[in-house]
Amino acid sequence: SALPYANGEIHMGHVLEHVQTDIWVRQMRMFGHEVLSFCADDAHGAPIMMKAEELGVNPEEFIPPVKKAHIASLKKFGVTYTNYHSTHSEENEQLSNEVYLAAKEAGYIYKEEIEQCFDQDKQMFLADRYVTGECPKCSAQNQYGDGCDSCGVTYSATELVNPKSTLTGSTPTHKISEHVFFNLEKSKDLLKQFLKTAQMQKPIVSKLSEWLDGDLKSWDISRDEPYFGFSIPEENNKYFYVWVDAPIGYLASATNWAEKNHTNLQNLWGKDSEYEIHHFIGKDITYFHGLFWPALLENSLYKLPDSIHVHGFVTVNGEKMSKSKGNFITADQFADECDPEFLRYFFASKLNSKIEDLDL
Repeated sequence: SALPYANGEIHMGHVLEHVQTDIWVRQMRMFGHEVLSFCADDAHGAPIMMKAEELGVNPEEFIPPVKKAHIASLKKFGVTYTNYHSTHSEENEQLSNEVYLAAKEAGYIYKEEIEQCFDQDKQMFLADRYVTGECPKCSAQNQYGDGCDSCGVTYSATELVNPKSTLTGSTPTHKISEHVFFNLEKSKDLLKQFLKTAQMQKPIVSKLSEWLDGDLKSWDISRDEPYFGFSIPEENNKYFYVWVDAPIGYLASATNWAEKNHTNLQNLWGKDSEYEIHHFIGKDITYFHGLFWPALLENSLYKLPDSIHVHGFVTVNGEKMSKSKGNFITADQFADECDPEFLRYFFASKLNSKIEDLDL
């Protein structure tokens, strides 16, 4: 299952995915298959660093209690994993370095200078979510630095009109920094073949094919300090963007289990492994799992996914869950009010091969 982010509680959207995975795992076991299910907390990135700072603790102190709470919340809904790990682990750092260096050796990595928004008060580069302003196309107010919710256009944070840092309220300056990039265009032939062989719903294959028909934009895989994550090998003060080591966290969780159970990752996930790899994800991260992830694995020792199962969102009264709207429901809140088995049954009765949102 996709990894829950370690800066908040398990909510209804998470429950949908983990219950869907759990139903599939139970069914496959009833059919007599051997099934190993893996997950982990996604524990890196600027939001976790900022949340820990707000609470006056180190990120390393902040993430373990969150992981413990996530496991407890999922258990209330009958969901358990063969192994539940964390991306902030020795296994994940070792594997992230290994996979990255293999891609670098194969010529997929290059460096380029880019212009970014910089908060002078915080003395840090700002991720897209930390910059708001007016849309450069339709002038809609309070839009984030990657795209407009009003007109749908995508843009760079440096293009926002009257931008503001959400961290300090100050006006960001523009600053140049050299970043590390993954040349996704170079993986195009592999990705086209992947879409022909992997099992995915037709609308997902169509969407991924649509992206492949154009020029694939190179993937910026580095972040500047301060940042909570793994240092990029052979670079100074550069860290892996969270989306690099997050999917590698699947491999790390499998490794963590394998080392305690007299097997190894090559047996579970190597190119010649007899195991199938199935991912369960939400529709919003299709691009990462359908393009970036197989491209990242291409030059590694590990096989590409056999299947990617994609689901829609959970909405409440027809609206996307939002804390500001007051319709955000956590797993624990639901379990306190209703028998979790009711929700499992509801999701089971509604899930199908379509990528539809499920409304509560």
